[in-house]
Amino acid sequence: MLTIRFERLTDLGLRPGGLVLDAGAGFGRHAFECARRGYRVVALDRAADEVRTTRATFAAMADADEIRPGIFVATLRGDATALPFRDHAFDAVITSEVLEHVPDDTGALAEVHRVLRPGGILAATVPTWLPEKISWMLSDDYHAPAAVGGHVRIYSATELKAKMRAAGFCNAGSHHAHALHSPYWWLKCAVGIDRDQHPLVAGYRRFLEWDITARPRSTRVADRALSPVLGKSLVLYGVAA
Repeated sequence: MLTIRFERLTDLGLRPGGLVLDAGAGFGRHAFECARRGYRVVALDRAADEVRTTRATFAAMADADEIRPGIFVATLRGDATALPFRDHAFDAVITSEVLEHVPDDTGALAEVHRVLRPGGILAATVPTWLPEKISWMLSDDYHAPAAVGGHVRIYSATELKAKMRAAGFCNAGSHHAHALHSPYWWLKCAVGIDRDQHPLVAGYRRFLEWDITARPRSTRVADRALSPVLGKSLVLYGVAA
């Protein structure tokens, strides 16, 4: 399930062979799509298990000839506020559902700007204000302390745009995504964030899994129509000045 729109990266000038950093890659969903599209990719995350899994998946993709030689550059552990790369190393950086976890988000954005070449592209996604606010109201456990990986803030679009601008980025557009996912998180927050087998939560999860796999036109239309208000994620694009 992708959150950013890769066609937007193309519109902003990213070309096959460009070097992309997925900062906070998790289990690699955006990094894998970068590789499939012919971008050279570095995946970075703080979690050791996610780094190992992502590295193994890249190796399997290479063995199956799903990606060209040299597309997968590296997978490594690292901190978004102290990126282990030289200045102006990357053509694009993706940071998806990461900044809401980082106490020093301005420091992380400054680091992203540092490692991007002038004119490089940032695609940043965070939880949207309204769906996130509802989740916080329903459950304290949903936004557990930062020390255990919880969310430390709720962004408005205005706040994140201002922080990106202060870090040296020119605004290059925005959109929302995943409206159909917001009710899933509200259900989890309402019944207990760890009660994955609750009938309502499990049933809605099966619906989402079917939707991701089948991609029926009806739900694509509904998601696009509802996302401006109920989209789980806010996506901002910026160009490094």
